[in-house]
Amino acid sequence: MSIKRNILANYASQAYVTLAMLVMLPLYLKYMGAEAYGLVGFFTMLNAFFMLLDVGLSPTLSRETARYQGGAIDAPTLRGLVRILELIFISVAVLAAIGFVFASDFFAGQWLKVEHLPLNEVQYALILMGLTIPLRWMSGLYRGAVNGFERQVWLAGFNILIATARFVGILVVFELIDTTPTTFFSYQLVIAVLELSGLAWMTYRLLPEQTATQTLSQAWQSLKGTLRFSLAIAFTGAVWVLVTQVDKLVLSRMLTLSDYGYFTLAVVVAGGVNLIGAPITQALQPRLTRLISEGNEAEAITLYRKATQLVTILAAPAALTLAAFAAPVMWAWTGNPVAVEKAAPVLVLYAIGNGLLALVGLSYALQYAKGDLRLHLIGNAVLLVFMVPCLIWAASRWGAMGAGWTWLVSIGLYLLLWVPKIHERMSLGLHIPWLMRDVLPIITATIVLCTGIIFYQFTIASRMESGLLAIGSGIFMLFAAGSMSTVARNFILRILK
Repeated sequence: MSIKRNILANYASQAYVTLAMLVMLPLYLKYMGAEAYGLVGFFTMLNAFFMLLDVGLSPTLSRETARYQGGAIDAPTLRGLVRILELIFISVAVLAAIGFVFASDFFAGQWLKVEHLPLNEVQYALILMGLTIPLRWMSGLYRGAVNGFERQVWLAGFNILIATARFVGILVVFELIDTTPTTFFSYQLVIAVLELSGLAWMTYRLLPEQTATQTLSQAWQSLKGTLRFSLAIAFTGAVWVLVTQVDKLVLSRMLTLSDYGYFTLAVVVAGGVNLIGAPITQALQPRLTRLISEGNEAEAITLYRKATQLVTILAAPAALTLAAFAAPVMWAWTGNPVAVEKAAPVLVLYAIGNGLLALVGLSYALQYAKGDLRLHLIGNAVLLVFMVPCLIWAASRWGAMGAGWTWLVSIGLYLLLWVPKIHERMSLGLHIPWLMRDVLPIITATIVLCTGIIFYQFTIASRMESGLLAIGSGIFMLFAAGSMSTVARNFILRILK
């Protein structure tokens, strides 16, 4: 259960999933058309909003599993907690699927701006979404348990398998059957069933043997003991989903379905910056929780600062590469001039905002491990109150660009004004060393090199040249960022010795 091995496994999985998605999405656009691809973006947004129904229970199970590993709770308590959570999740999933079916007519006929697709085709696709999303949501419960056991190498391999089936396998279906939205979402439903089955099987393999049993009443009492923390996670999760997805919801109503498809392309590419930090946070949370449960707070803070440097080394070059070379990236990726024109300006704003978001996410991991989410609750509530009205106003006037500017400014203010307060509450005197030694030197070196690169006038003649320009620039910025990190330098010195 080496944290290094877990991080590497998470990155291998995330890199593969991201690569598969990035390679396949332009093909979806080609096979399905921009309007049908807009339904894929709408599906992604609905899936994110459905996470609100988790009410913090999946992260709580992950945390309690990690606490079991640290000796804080016993085996019957853990098994009872899994049992009661399964009953809750199954009940919610069934009710939600029924609700999706009844709401499909409203979304198809009144919410989405459909121009060319038959309305009955759109409605049936929405029904299939409504069956798929609850199954994928239930998978999160078992994924949280596996993550809490720190079996992330297995989880990484499983994620790769599912991603291959989900992103690549659909092309076979397109070739053998057809390219309609109905076919696409029917296939996604099948994959969701397989994903849920595999994660449930692994969870029960990892659970301790049942030497004693708990009644449902006892299991509920165990859940009530962690309910306050669960509700805190639920609120922050709900606010965060609103913060990160409300722009997609607003624009799905304002834009035509085809324009929404192009907007989704920009958001997907910019989302790659978030995926860079996610594997580190995924490996960090259970380990921080375990260290703090064992009383090793100093070691936990050291680990947190090392993780910060690693995230900054990776996120800063990625965000600046996408922002500085947005048009070449979109051209190399899609080969579609319309996509370049409509998506590249939006990509600039979302890429920088997501780079800042990667640092914000680390502060949550520390609060999560300590079981103290008070400042996270307050900060997210204030962010939501500020952001949502601004977003609606800006999106109504400037469309996707207005949404992008709102996102960038909101996350920037949160990082500058609220993260310092979080650090001082978690560990007195943490923020200044964190900022001056772990973040700013790395970001500064990356910005300086990026500025030098974009001063040159590059003539782009082909998609390959565009891609090589972006990749080469990103690699140079990665080396510049790594040179300013004590963690990276010490790692290289150990290898050289």
